[in-house]
Amino acid sequence: MTLTTVHLMRHGEVFNPGGVLYGRLPGFRLSDAGEAMAKTAAGWFAERDVTHLVASPLERAQQTARPIAESLGLEIATDERLIEAGNDFEGKTFGVGDGSMKHPENWWRLRNPWKPSWGEPYREIAARMLGAVATAREAARGHEAVCVSHQLPIWTVRLHLEGRSYLHDPRKRECGLASVTSLVYDDDRLVRLEYAEPAGATDQDAVPGA
Repeated sequence: MTLTTVHLMRHGEVFNPGGVLYGRLPGFRLSDAGEAMAKTAAGWFAERDVTHLVASPLERAQQTARPIAESLGLEIATDERLIEAGNDFEGKTFGVGDGSMKHPENWWRLRNPWKPSWGEPYREIAARMLGAVATAREAARGHEAVCVSHQLPIWTVRLHLEGRSYLHDPRKRECGLASVTSLVYDDDRLVRLEYAEPAGATDQDAVPGA
């Protein structure tokens, strides 16, 4: 029996004074609070057997990985499959009574929440994340790997692994800022899933996403 753990870590808080859905847009980096979250999480990993560190190519994920790399003496690999989900509302505000939903021309994008019709299909997100997890698991065989990614990709692959429907309320995702969703494998068989919030719980009023 060979136990390997792949930790899916969400990046820390992003500086986003405009309150837009930033998605894959460049130029969105961690806030001061987000940098503190990343450092706190790095301390949480310090006593663990992490031998492989990989991150989404987006700046906020790379920034979140940096304190872990410095603490453990690891290089940061980059995997495009860990990137945020594509979303047609990137760069726009989104909410009830304000933002993009005030404009009828945007309503057709919400026609199919199962897919979803406003962005990258859930099945495609799950497939690429499973590929990234498999690569990280192989790289850290018998040890632990950290993959720094984004809320929706992490939550989507968790729904897939738990056999749940992709259709969900974003406000109920268990994937707070700088949180860690840990996948524990016996060889290549998933034996359990764990969740932790090393940097503390995310404020309930925080805008979900990214």
